[in-house]
Amino acid sequence: MEILKERIRRDGVNMGNGILKVDGFINHQVDPTLMLAAGGALAARFAHLQPNKVFTAEISGIAPAFTTALALGVPVLYARKAKPVTMHPNAIVESAPSHTKGKVTELIVSPEFLGPRDRILIIDDFLARGLTIDALARLVADAGAHLVGIGAVVEKVFEGGREILAHWNVPVESLAVIANMDNGRIVFQD
Repeated sequence: MEILKERIRRDGVNMGNGILKVDGFINHQVDPTLMLAAGGALAARFAHLQPNKVFTAEISGIAPAFTTALALGVPVLYARKAKPVTMHPNAIVESAPSHTKGKVTELIVSPEFLGPRDRILIIDDFLARGLTIDALARLVADAGAHLVGIGAVVEKVFEGGREILAHWNVPVESLAVIANMDNGRIVFQD
């Protein structure tokens, strides 16, 4: 997706240690036009798999998951990081270490909204080490739902996340794939 790559080139910041700062347009302040385009592009890649829900993690994944779900005409569901008093008492919980937060994060979903009838497409802002997306996929499996695909706005292939997710045997698609971030550069894979 060339418009996304151009925006990363222009406004993305390589902070070192594999950290790409895109919080001015993807995951803190969101550019709605860019996110609508990203959601449409992700939906086009996965529509043939007929997902009936798009699933993500709170909070950074919500914008791309929402626009993908909007394009597909299905609900978006997100795993919470804290259990509210209103959540079903038998909530399903998985955990994943966060590279950017430097701690383990719990991901919680209600069995009211994720179950055996669901065909789930996971969408997130980043695919890096793959640990958060893997935890989301485990939530899908724990609920007895069917995982049909995994999509990301940005993938950093040098962190190996795609390999971590290979055991799910579903298509994995990314809109902008970064091959290298050495020496302050941002190099896209062709």
